[in-house]
Amino acid sequence: MSDGYAGDITPKEAWEMLRKDPKAVLVDVRTHAEWAYVGLPDLSDLGKELKMISWVLFPTGEINTEFTDDLDDQVPDKDATVLFLCRSGVRSIAAAKAATQAGYARSYNVLTGFEGDKDAGQHRGTVGGWKVDGLPWVQK
Repeated sequence: MSDGYAGDITPKEAWEMLRKDPKAVLVDVRTHAEWAYVGLPDLSDLGKELKMISWVLFPTGEINTEFTDDLDDQVPDKDATVLFLCRSGVRSIAAAKAATQAGYARSYNVLTGFEGDKDAGQHRGTVGGWKVDGLPWVQK
């Protein structure tokens, strides 16, 4: 167990957990703006639905004080494996910790997130992350 949650996994490990565990859920904790303009993981090949609960609110950047209530609504099974994904794997750590404190003992952080780390030019989308790892995603 990591510091306050079940652990850190790569995007490819997250995909495998989602594929193998029928109760596993992916929660994207980015903002509405990120979902709209950057894209979303596509779980349709797995017959699963992405859960979308912002950890911080856009445009203020304030913590979503209803996060765990929203999680309870969207993932009522506290025994489920819950995988948290953000842009780069930072907000998802906070979400995994909050979920663990709320009774979700199998809460994981997806390292490098959806867009990955910054490259030498300070751009995301070329170093790690869900998209760079070639996992399914859509832009709506």
